[in-house]
Amino acid sequence: MSRIGNSPIAIPEGVTVEINDNAVTVKGKLGELIQEYSGVSIKVEEGQVLVTRPSDSKEHKAKHGLYRSLINNMVEGVSKGWTKELELVGVGYRASNQGQKLDLALGFSHNIVMDLAPEVKVETTSEKGKNPIIKLTSHDKQLVGQIAAKIRSFRKPEPYKGKGIKFVGEQLRRKAGKSA
Repeated sequence: MSRIGNSPIAIPEGVTVEINDNAVTVKGKLGELIQEYSGVSIKVEEGQVLVTRPSDSKEHKAKHGLYRSLINNMVEGVSKGWTKELELVGVGYRASNQGQKLDLALGFSHNIVMDLAPEVKVETTSEKGKNPIIKLTSHDKQLVGQIAAKIRSFRKPEPYKGKGIKFVGEQLRRKAGKSA
């Protein structure tokens, strides 16, 4: 029994959910998202989206919870939006942005310049005495996570000094150095 798949998705005010030929379209004040689906049936009833599966096979059970979560993320994204924050830990690590171009100085010989998708809003803050922070905001949770993971992959946090790019609030496993 899929506990996630069985719970209905409440549709907030200002959000519309349409279902046509194996695709769910969610529109809201922040944008529009489309998700194709298969193996489950989706209905909109009384301000709620219900996801049901035809049988209890392993494949149908897996897709039941998956599509319920994806649709819930879409509804939440077009109504509230999603945000990821990354922190640059290290001496001389800097981040700046000009529109949709993110410029990262991460200790390599050249800066990394990254063009971001137009759906993602980027914001960088640098205060004296604090680590620079990159804030990514969008209505598409998958896109924000993918871009945040790509930025983090340029300099993953290392376990000895903790230098690198990490998510704000992420707990790092630290190791003890050489014992003399």
